[in-house]
Amino acid sequence: MKIGIIGPGALGCLFASRLFLAVATAEQHKVLLIDHNASRADRLNCSGIIYETEDSRQHLNIPVNSCPEDVGILDVLFSCVKSYDIEESLRFAAPLTATSTLLVFLQNGISHLNYSQMPLSATPVFATSSEGATLLAPGHVKHAGRGQTYLGFYDSGAQQHNSHLYQVLALLQKGGISSSVSSDICSRIWAKLLINVGINALTAIHNRSNGFLLTSPGILTELKALVLEATRVAEAMGITIREDPVQATISVCKNTAANISSMLQDVRAGRATEIDAINGAVTMLGRKLGIATPYNDAIVARIRSIQEHYQ
Repeated sequence: MKIGIIGPGALGCLFASRLFLAVATAEQHKVLLIDHNASRADRLNCSGIIYETEDSRQHLNIPVNSCPEDVGILDVLFSCVKSYDIEESLRFAAPLTATSTLLVFLQNGISHLNYSQMPLSATPVFATSSEGATLLAPGHVKHAGRGQTYLGFYDSGAQQHNSHLYQVLALLQKGGISSSVSSDICSRIWAKLLINVGINALTAIHNRSNGFLLTSPGILTELKALVLEATRVAEAMGITIREDPVQATISVCKNTAANISSMLQDVRAGRATEIDAINGAVTMLGRKLGIATPYNDAIVARIRSIQEHYQ
């Protein structure tokens, strides 16, 4: 199996590292990173990828390619770019995909569920992962916490590719990524969205790790209000809610107390955030459905104000 991961950020380097380790002794499999930035790809090819955990550090010679035409058609392509870069990355990656290619979307938020409007030649698979990843430097990822990854087809017509999907699942599991196939991936993606709605923007605003959100009564009240607004939107859309979203968000804060959210990583690095795909998606849907989302409206405005200072 020929596997590509597009986007050498925190999650991309994490999945590339775990999959590379999974197939290290299997000649029939190949793993490579895809990067649109040629100079960065050259640097990563020279320096390698550093995969770090709490108690170990490995230097991995994962090939990085910036010219899709040289790679050919992949069996699987993991999309680990930011939500706002999906369409551009799909155009760049077009030479890598065919209808037989499984394109695994691993974005935050829900904007990527509108895949029918994207330049897509592959078979889409949607995934959500709670693996904790922090990019310490280009090509240097710290696996900050273990989580659960779910994969599934959004379109029932893609079920013919089930055996292919289970092959991917087996490689993820072999690589130490706890994962499973979900028959209702939409509800899984929304479950993660509700958690991100409560955590990501608040950590970026306060410049603190996840656990800090539980130390202030005022911030905790805001967290709950953000999640409850998003839950009302989800319910109005007929999304299955499997567990109490507020308690799930609080549990994640406790279990990942030292973790730096992806949005806080973006703010600290002076990058654009995924606020429009997370809280912004809630406010947009709220307006369409006639559901008030004042807390999410306000936090979107605050994050956009922060971004204006460094863009």
